Amino acid sequence: MAYVIIWVAGFGALGNRPYLDALVEQLHLGGSPWISIALGIFLTGTYGLIRSISSALGEEIGWRGFLVPELSKTTSFTWTSLTSGIVWSLWHYPILIFGDYNAGTPTWYGLTCFTVMVVSGSFIFTWMRLKSGSLWTGAVLHASHNLYIQAIFSPLTRNTGKTAWYIDEFGCVLPLVVLVFAVYFWSKRRELPV
Repeated sequence: MAYVIIWVAGFGALGNRPYLDALVEQLHLGGSPWISIALGIFLTGTYGLIRSISSALGEEIGWRGFLVPELSKTTSFTWTSLTSGIVWSLWHYPILIFGDYNAGTPTWYGLTCFTVMVVSGSFIFTWMRLKSGSLWTGAVLHASHNLYIQAIFSPLTRNTGKTAWYIDEFGCVLPLVVLVFAVYFWSKRRELPV
């Protein structure tokens, strides 16, 4: 949904040529390049998810496997979500500040957008964890987010000038969309087991 907003509003354009060319070159199928592009995106979105789950699972064992259930024993859904979201975002700060991870916005802006996205996302992750009783909901959601944002949607988006300010985890659109979903899941908190 965030990238549809980005593409429709003109904050970025659908169809980043170097990314599309790389998909065609990697698959060497010949014929129409659109077959290679579609297949490349499909394979990235399916096979890539397995690989992405293996890396997201490490975090999820800590966040949703241990932290969220323990916090939920002593505090409300809201405080569990806020606390785990703040801890989760702070855990990423060293790589965001000292690594080459940002998509091209000032550090303060990227950290702000990232923090809003992660803390908001924590309401979704916490709700799913408590409702399902399983950390796998978080592992699949986390892996899907990382994969689709970092390996498909951001690379697929062509820069139209200030695109970095809107796309990815360091732009403003995704955090705002996640915030809307966070409010929705927060409003459903009474559906959770006590």
